[in-house]
Amino acid sequence: MASAFDVAYYFLLLDSQNDGEGLSNLKLQKLCYYAQGFHLAFFNEPLFNEEIEAWAHGPVIPELYHRFKVFGNSSIHSEGYPIALSHQQGKLIEEVYEVFGQYSAWKLRNMTHEEPTWANHEVYADVIPKQELQDYFKTRIH
Repeated sequence: MASAFDVAYYFLLLDSQNDGEGLSNLKLQKLCYYAQGFHLAFFNEPLFNEEIEAWAHGPVIPELYHRFKVFGNSSIHSEGYPIALSHQQGKLIEEVYEVFGQYSAWKLRNMTHEEPTWANHEVYADVIPKQELQDYFKTRIH
């Protein structure tokens, strides 16, 4: 199984290869959230084990947040990371990037605030259960 860091670093790589504007911690968090949700919906298993929590600005993976908080609101500069993803995982992340990577961090934040997976857990640091993510994202693919 991939880690949240594998997913995050792959998003950073995709953004740099596609002349993106750079990914802030806020935007990266939302992309990882969407990748986890869609992976659960399509494959009935998590993409990564790390928990996603409901924070004030939407879904957050605490381990990623703390790793990248040094960048503040600026774009994250990746020092490289050995990414361990299967072909299937990579393709899903690429699709999530293609669809959601075009939006600003704040647009993604606002989108997640309209989704029940965050709205049902507005308490700071309340874990969003993977089963709840899977159930919700299955409604997005049918």
